[in-house]
Amino acid sequence: MTAFLGRRLAQALLQIWGAVTIVFVALRVLPGDPAELILGSQATPDQLEALRTELGLGEPLPAQYLGHLQDIVRLDFGQSWRQGVGALDACLERLGPTLTLSAWAMVFTVILGFLAGSYAARHANTVVDHLISVSSLVGQALPPFWIGIMLSLIFARWLQILPSTADGTMASLLLPALTLALPFVGWLGRLVRTGILEEMNQDYVRTARAKGLSSRVIFSIHVLRNTLVPVVTMLGLLMGNFIANGVIVEVIFAWPGIGSLLVDSITFRDYAVVEAILTVITVCYIMLNLLVDVLYAYLDPRIQLENA
Repeated sequence: MTAFLGRRLAQALLQIWGAVTIVFVALRVLPGDPAELILGSQATPDQLEALRTELGLGEPLPAQYLGHLQDIVRLDFGQSWRQGVGALDACLERLGPTLTLSAWAMVFTVILGFLAGSYAARHANTVVDHLISVSSLVGQALPPFWIGIMLSLIFARWLQILPSTADGTMASLLLPALTLALPFVGWLGRLVRTGILEEMNQDYVRTARAKGLSSRVIFSIHVLRNTLVPVVTMLGLLMGNFIANGVIVEVIFAWPGIGSLLVDSITFRDYAVVEAILTVITVCYIMLNLLVDVLYAYLDPRIQLENA
């Protein structure tokens, strides 16, 4: 276990370094002058040059890059010129709402996905099973921004039973969380259905039935646990996707998370905040993948992490 964790942490550091490098290069090659965006078109050349020097934009790119890596090692992403605070502080302040939204999206995905998958497996090859399969494929094909707009139109504008924007209440969580969850409910449902059907045909299930165990006991104690191994893989990746892909949803519903902050920071070329947000998202995604690998050993002792 120790050797496995050591290898994965080393891989994680390389991935974080790669992400930081890509973001650094991408932001520097974008057209436009950050100094002019900050000071406006009325700024004098001397003012623009002074600000470029202050931001370190006048140095060669290699020098900027090396200095940037040194700052990141100290968790110093610089200052946000728009907010007047540390870039990492601005990011972490908005991380809480994003994690809350992602957690609720995960809850909806797990509940709806397991219900749909379990029901479809128990009624395999019936009209209901086919209907669930078709609905899941349609849900995956629909883009999240369209789902968000439709949910807002139906429940906020027509029925007027839910708020369309974040207002600090639990009700304002429902629409954005459902928008994130719905494309993945069918994916999880089909995965659960396939896993249950495969496990129900295993020898240990026939042995349990021969011993007189009830179908409920067989399903809840034996089948469900073995089905969880591939499901946990998906859930770990899903949580990372919810955090990373919530940008559009947060913009649609004016959710005060890091997604909407990222869009604003890119628009105004606030380099420091953009780099802080993307680094935090990368770290969250990598750590979730590591957690999934560790959970493998708990759910299925046959998996040897040392040889992974």
